[in-house]
Amino acid sequence: MKRLAAFTIVIATALPPGAGAQDKDTEQGFSLLGEGARIILRSMIDEMEPALKDLRRDFGDAMNEMGPALRDLAAMIGDLRNYHAPEKLPNGDIILRRKTPLEDRLPAPGEEIEI
Repeated sequence: MKRLAAFTIVIATALPPGAGAQDKDTEQGFSLLGEGARIILRSMIDEMEPALKDLRRDFGDAMNEMGPALRDLAAMIGDLRNYHAPEKLPNGDIILRRKTPLEDRLPAPGEEIEI
């Protein structure tokens, strides 16, 4: 109880007179910060807009070209959950292993694994 009273006295003496007026200044300061942030974000968006339009156009053109091939590939692969994560072999090859019902079976010690 003595510590709480001492703490309260220290805080009360540390606050300058007119601390309530500072709340209004603080609120106005935050308002100005928010307005400044909006101005900065708006200028960044305005600056980036032409580049984003070009990117959208270029990406759309690429998707129009590659769309049929990607649809064919998706039809061949099917559901990606049927595959393990890609593996990179020491020679640089990347393989995608298809999951099988027998995959739960661990190889016996000394048994070779078919790659």
